[in-house]
Amino acid sequence: MAGDTVTTKIRKTADRYWVHITNESDATGESDVVKIDKSSFTDRNAEELPFLRIAAVAWSIQGFSKVRLETDHTTDDTMLVMGSGSGYRNYEHVGGLFDPNSTGGTGDLILTTTGAASGASYDIDIEVLL
Repeated sequence: MAGDTVTTKIRKTADRYWVHITNESDATGESDVVKIDKSSFTDRNAEELPFLRIAAVAWSIQGFSKVRLETDHTTDDTMLVMGSGSGYRNYEHVGGLFDPNSTGGTGDLILTTTGAASGASYDIDIEVLL
């Protein structure tokens, strides 16, 4: 099979990155696919962020039983599990959802889908604080 069709769009403002990711599945699904390469995200001084800090996530998921956002480490750390349907989580009031910065790995934000079916899709917006 050809595989899922995915897109990632990134926009930077003075205090955050806005990441928009989509998927239309052919039932292949995704497993540990890098959606945010931490090494390409820099702060106001053009230095790599030491870890990712998520302000908010909004999603619309159809046809997948769940979509898992994790940070890449020797043992990946789960940041958020999203079920089918629409949702929104805001973590800004607590300073953001932090990567626990476990040992090993890159700290990149990775994504895994579960229960992929032909025509399944997701549309996810992620705000990353600088």
